[in-house]
Amino acid sequence: MKIARCTEDGGAPFWAVVDTGRNEVTPIAGAFADWAPALTRGKGAEALRMAGPARPLDSVRLLPPIEKVNRVMIAGANYAKHMAADFGMKSHHQPIAFLKAYGALIGANDPIRYPPLTRELDHEVELVAVIGAEKVDRQNPLASVLGYTVGNDVSARDLQRSGPPGVGMDLFAAKSQDRTTGLGPWIVTRDEFPEGSPSLRLTLKVNGETRQDASSGDMTWNVAELVRFVDERSAFESGDVLFTGSPEGTGHGTGRFLNPGDVVEASVEGIGSLRNTVSAIEPA
Repeated sequence: MKIARCTEDGGAPFWAVVDTGRNEVTPIAGAFADWAPALTRGKGAEALRMAGPARPLDSVRLLPPIEKVNRVMIAGANYAKHMAADFGMKSHHQPIAFLKAYGALIGANDPIRYPPLTRELDHEVELVAVIGAEKVDRQNPLASVLGYTVGNDVSARDLQRSGPPGVGMDLFAAKSQDRTTGLGPWIVTRDEFPEGSPSLRLTLKVNGETRQDASSGDMTWNVAELVRFVDERSAFESGDVLFTGSPEGTGHGTGRFLNPGDVVEASVEGIGSLRNTVSAIEPA
């Protein structure tokens, strides 16, 4: 099942079931937390109460599939080749996780804002897990995942390096620039994938040229391990999302950063694609 968060004619956001074959969305009644836990437990369509007739998919704007009350968690340094090729570093002994501001998110077709403080805007395609359960079962973390979506964890690399000596990277400045990070186009529920942490092809293209091409199966720590690690430190709630890291091929490693006018397409096998165009550099 595909679940999207939408708006129509700029109205109030709503959740909907997406039928890509019929090019339709059917609104769901209630907030995410009202129905997601039952859907996560495997109740299927009976967990949902529809709120109106289907409408054309192309009549709605696809929003990031997360409500404003929820958290955006980021797991970093989770692909060994990325760490070696793009940062010249070895993998760490445990995952790294931090928060991204909700205001950084954009939908599947929204423009990527080019912030005035950076000149090294970078791309990072990622598999994103969406927590559906009210509470994570740490013995079986994947049972708490409703499904997966696509992320492009756009980063300002020069700001990332700007942290004071002895303090380390400035991940807040690098990762939370307003209206930069793609998320969507929808959530594909966990039952659409084989059991276990997904092994899916991740690709990112800039103006049609492939920059990143890898598999989520190459993660150092899989989805279950990441969910457990984060939840042990700060409990997940239904609707929170977890970016699971990006593979090699980022601009930080190649020196090829994003420019105004670039069309960036981030895709995950079995889920879909984000297609975002980089805006002009915003004046300071």
